[in-house]
Amino acid sequence: MSTLSLSKNPAMTLEQQRSATAWRFAQEGVALSDQYKDLAKATPALIMNNGLLQTLAFFEDKGKPHHKVLASHLRRWVMSRAGGSDQDIGFLPFMEILLQADSQQYRQASEEALLLLRWLRQFAAAVEV
Repeated sequence: MSTLSLSKNPAMTLEQQRSATAWRFAQEGVALSDQYKDLAKATPALIMNNGLLQTLAFFEDKGKPHHKVLASHLRRWVMSRAGGSDQDIGFLPFMEILLQADSQQYRQASEEALLLLRWLRQFAAAVEV
């Protein structure tokens, strides 16, 4: 039986790409810390109430492994959707990009983070360590 290569399939819809990425991120995050799934569940409310910039700054300030990994996952997804690579550019460069973004770009970045989190929070809860 052959294996499927889902993450690089150009025929995948955007929603399929989100779900495949969220599955990979959930496995990475939960393997690192069982607190990752709780943070993934709480993050959409943090973003909606405080904003993406403030949420990422909060995660950076906390500095705990599950905060750092989830922040990295969000940065990687948003940057890949903006046409960049899916490599984490780090906290400071990402914050500079968001600070220089116009309101539509910032809204799109926030929306992409929330759309990824819809999948991520479900998958993180389902992953067994």
